[in-house]
Amino acid sequence: MRIDAALRDARRRLSDSPSAALDADLLLCHVLGKARSYLFTWPERELDARQQSRFSSLLARRIQGEPVAHLIGEREFFGHAFRVTADTLIPRPDTEILVEKALSLNLPAQARVVDLGTGTGAIGVSLALAQPDWHVTLVDLSEAALQVAGDNARRLGAAVTCLPGSWLSPCSGPFELIVSNPPYIEENDHHLDEGDVRFEPRSALVAPNNGLADLAAIVQQATGKLVAGGWLLLEHGFEQGEAVRTLLAQAGFVQVGTAQDLGGNDRVTFGQHPV
Repeated sequence: MRIDAALRDARRRLSDSPSAALDADLLLCHVLGKARSYLFTWPERELDARQQSRFSSLLARRIQGEPVAHLIGEREFFGHAFRVTADTLIPRPDTEILVEKALSLNLPAQARVVDLGTGTGAIGVSLALAQPDWHVTLVDLSEAALQVAGDNARRLGAAVTCLPGSWLSPCSGPFELIVSNPPYIEENDHHLDEGDVRFEPRSALVAPNNGLADLAAIVQQATGKLVAGGWLLLEHGFEQGEAVRTLLAQAGFVQVGTAQDLGGNDRVTFGQHPV
């Protein structure tokens, strides 16, 4: 079967997916070991029997709902390919807002930075690659996730320190910047039964107290681990902006604000430890 014919058939089979064309392209690129441009440059190339069989198998798993990132083992984030496993969240474009905000801050040349609940390491590793002189620490309670983060850092050439533990408990500090994309989904949220989220670790998604428990814990711990003038940046749910701003203000943070994601929703709330 030709590449163009295989893609047409795959898009038809994946018609229930809102990203059917992209899903098909990424899966076939994975099978062929080629960049996406190859599909459009050589549409007449024939797939051999092994390639067709492997592509069909991946399509069947995608039809059952398995995330593309799990099927191909990686997801692009901030221009870098991060290895993804079932032990980690899949990096999402909206989280790039947090990285962009962090990089816009006026921090020291050798700022000390910690990424809490790092998962794949997408946030912390992206910061370390963008600012090689920063001293970046990755923290995660899951040793399996921390292993993935460490592997991603080594593969991408980022100099980071990995620490196992809950939030700031393993860190001595102080830090100029604390960043986190912690669990913030309510336990009964219907989104947990939809899409890729079904295949991701619940421990990295769900938090008590209407999804605010871990966000509140980080805010309280951060007050003792930030330098004067240091910053805390938190990703959260699109309806939690006001609640997180309140948490920061009550803890004494100043310059509190919220950045919106690609859809115009509140996504990253930040505050500065008073000088």
